This record gives sequence, C-alpha cells and structure tokens, in this order.
Amino acid sequence: MADSDLFIGVDFGTESVRAALFDDAGACHGEAVVAYPRFGYGAYTDPANHCYRQHPLDYVESFDAAIINLLKPHSEKVRQSIKAIGVATTGSTPGPVDAAGLPLALHDRFAEDPDAMFALWKDHAAIGEAEEITAAARNWPQGDYTRYCGGAYSAEWFWAKLLRVVRRKPEIAAAASWVEHCDWIVGYLTGVSNSRDFPRSRCAAGHKAMWREEWGGLPDKPFWMSIDSKLEGVCSRLYDGTGTADQAAGKLAPALAEKYGLSAEVVIAGGALDAHMSAVGAGIQPGALVKVVGTSTCDMAVCDPEFLRSAGGEEKVVSGICGQADSSILPGFVGLEAGQSAFGDIFDWFGRLIGWRGAGKNNDAILSALSAAAEALPPVVDGPVALDWFNGRRSPDVDLTREAAVAGLSLGVDAPRFYRTLVESAAFGSRAILERFTREGVPIEEVIAVGGIANKSPLVMQVMSDVLGRPIHVAAAPQACALGCAMAAAVASGRFPDLGGAQEAMGGGFRKSFEPHKNGRAAYDVLYARYAQLAAQVSG
Repeated sequence: MADSDLFIGVDFGTESVRAALFDDAGACHGEAVVAYPRFGYGAYTDPANHCYRQHPLDYVESFDAAIINLLKPHSEKVRQSIKAIGVATTGSTPGPVDAAGLPLALHDRFAEDPDAMFALWKDHAAIGEAEEITAAARNWPQGDYTRYCGGAYSAEWFWAKLLRVVRRKPEIAAAASWVEHCDWIVGYLTGVSNSRDFPRSRCAAGHKAMWREEWGGLPDKPFWMSIDSKLEGVCSRLYDGTGTADQAAGKLAPALAEKYGLSAEVVIAGGALDAHMSAVGAGIQPGALVKVVGTSTCDMAVCDPEFLRSAGGEEKVVSGICGQADSSILPGFVGLEAGQSAFGDIFDWFGRLIGWRGAGKNNDAILSALSAAAEALPPVVDGPVALDWFNGRRSPDVDLTREAAVAGLSLGVDAPRFYRTLVESAAFGSRAILERFTREGVPIEEVIAVGGIANKSPLVMQVMSDVLGRPIHVAAAPQACALGCAMAAAVASGRFPDLGGAQEAMGGGFRKSFEPHKNGRAAYDVLYARYAQLAAQVSG
C-alpha cells in the first residue's frame, strides 16, 4: 500500500462525517466515522418549524477526530504517501462568515444563535422566501432565473435561507459573506483567512444558487433588490467564479498538517455536494441514472452539452427537476439533478410512530421486524396507496408545501402492510422522477443505486426495481461518496488527467443487481396509476 499514491475522501453527511483512505486502484484501507455531538442530541433543531441548524464546531471537531482515527493505525511511510484530500458535504447548507472567513457562530456573541450557524439542507423554514424568489424570477424582464432549476426555487437552497436570516437578524445580515458548507470546509483545510478567498463549488453554486457562467455568475443585484433592498450589501460580498471538484483548491494548512501527521504538501481538492460525489464514485456516465438512496434521495444524470443544444444553439431546459449545471458532476458534461425530500425518513418516522411506547425494542429493531414481515407480502392492487411527500415534494416540480396523503385504509390494514405501502409510495416517487427525465428526452439506459438503503434493504430495492420496471445495480463501493471524493483528490493531485480516468482506475463496479419481477410490475402499474390519481387530487 505504501508504494501507491493514497487519497483521503471525506463525506460530511446529515448526522456524521466519514473519512476513508483509498489507493490509486480504488482499494479502501480503512475508514472512520464520527457523529456530530451537538446535532446528535438535537441541539439547534426545531422540527415542528422545519428548522435544522448545525454548529460549525460539530464539523471541525468531528472532522479532526475522523482524520486522526483514520490515520492512527498507519505508519509514517503510509502517511507520507497520502497525496490529496477531497471533501463533499450536504447541500444546500450555507452559513454566514466574518471578514476572516470565520463562521459567526464561532464568536461568543452568536455562539447559541441558530441563525449564525449552517442551515442544513433539510431546513425548510424559508418556504415563503422561496416562493417570493420564484415569483420574482418568473416575471423578471431579462428572463426567468429559475429556468435551469426546474422552474421554481426551493426553501432547501442558498438564497431562500440567506434571505430569511437577513430579514430576521440585521446583525447577521452584516456578515462579510455567506458560504456553503463544502466551500467553508475546504477553506478551513487550506487556511483561508479572508472571506473573499473561499473557493466556490460549481455544483453547489449551479444547482442551489442559480449560478450560470453565461450570466457572469449569480443573478444580478437589481433582481435581488426587487425582492428586498436588504440584499444589496449581501450581493456585493458574494462571488462570481466557481471551480469543479477535481481542481486543486490549495494545500493543507501547516497547522493542520502537524495536527494530523501529514505533509503540508497534501493537495486539497475543490469542495462538492455529497450526492454528486456519490454519483462519481458509482461511475456515472451519460445514459446512467444514479440514485443516492438514504434519508432522502438524489437522482442524477449527465449529458453531453451538444445533446442538450437546440437547433437555435440554446441549451434545452429539463423541466421540473432540481437543476442542470455545466460541469457540476462530471467536468465537461451537463449535470442534471432531481430527488425526493424524504425517503428513508419516511420509514424511520413510521417506526417511531408505532414504537412510541418503546415496545421493548429500539427503532432499528422495529424497522427490521417490519421489513421482514412486509417482504413476505405481495403487492395488492386494491390496498392502501400513499404519497411520499412527508417532507414536501422536491421533484418533479418542487413544492415543499405539499404533504403526504393516504387512501384506501381499512381496519384490515396491519403494520407490515402499511409499512409496505410506504415503501411502495417512496418507489412511486422515484418512478415519477424517472418518467420526467425520459419524457424530457434524457436517455436513461441503466439505473445505479448507492447509499445506506441501497446496501441494507433488499425489500426497498426489489420494490423499486418492480415499480420502475428496470434492473437496479447497486454500486460495489459501500462508501461511494468518499470514493468519489478520493477520485477528485487524485485528479487534483495530478495522478489522473480527469475524473473519467480516475473512475476507470478506481471504480469497483456493482455489488448486486435487482431484476424486476414480472408479476410485481403488472400490479405496480395499477397501483402507480392510483398514486398519480391521488397526487392529482391532493394537488387540486
């Protein structure tokens, strides 16, 4: 191992950070996982009001511990073979920083103020602000700024969260800048000491902040002033340029190199969103739909820019998805992203709902028992059907005000049957996304799945295969995001010329495939029609 170039990939998830060590053939030589302590005990969250904030100390402390634990078993020779580090985070997860690039929550004055922290991707408190941005964009004389993010702006994204805080807290509105988590952690690693020097992620900016190169960057200041004059100063303190994840953002800050026992020559790759790096680690190429299946889902595809070019030379817009951005997933290709705001969260909610008295089991045990019982049940065309909008609808056609609904319940529906109904509803949401991509002309030749549920739940994956009517290949790499980050790091360090080369050398193929059952597909076509009918009724 020590004779190979080594790379660290780091995945900042919703509840923990995971670091893994890979060689240039993609073999994993250890991993370490550390949970965010404050977020873990519910600090700075208010689910009833859709508020989920994370303290920057959770990121720093957990990252430091993960790297130290990862490297503890390895010799000095191995440590000196580490050439680069790549990182990815959830998104959009922005936060305010001071002139030196320090998050405001690290100042005593703001230490307990959630608005001075990072707003986690699942924070939906800014639904009203998102609706204002959408309405203004659709009527903007120079063109609709939301046309490349599905035609509507989401409360999960950068500008809506920023606008809500700016209106609520004038003292925070004066922040020197706002930074996505993936950009801030790269700045932390490279020793950025000026808020203007943060490298800005192409995928975060393009998919979450309406950044477009042909617009000269972010939407212009007059647009934001038309929404709220308080945004004037904020706009001038943001950014114009962005970079891709395979570009070097700098080198590891000397103080951190000493702390971790690494060389100060270690290259730090540009930041990225975790789902996008999962797609890279899973081997995304044109024709593949990669589904990150976890607490929520992210569905990604890439297209050659010329494929999306119309006869008039303009880029075709794929309607109703979360965004399309040049070089956001794979440099040189247009990245397309959609997803569901809740997936595994739905099953977790149901386990907590029926086990609220404890029942002598923890939630994992409850879900395991439910899954085993539900797996033995066949689909029932005249049984209950549910909508998967438990956390709003992300795709197709974002609307986070939408709520879940159930039809067809009776006294004969027991817990395993209803659990299977929820699994089916989540798969139906996935089918709606796939059908939107194909209806819009995006070629989908194979479906690849990664993430916790893809690796742990045969029931969910088989139902999804039956509902989609397609085989689903589960990526071999259990930590696809960390592997994708390591691939980006390998390119940033010069080991490979591009991400395609890194994927070819470091990719691991598939671990397992799920084939659709003929009888299952026939039943699910009927149930999916009922799902679509219920969705239309609820949508009015």
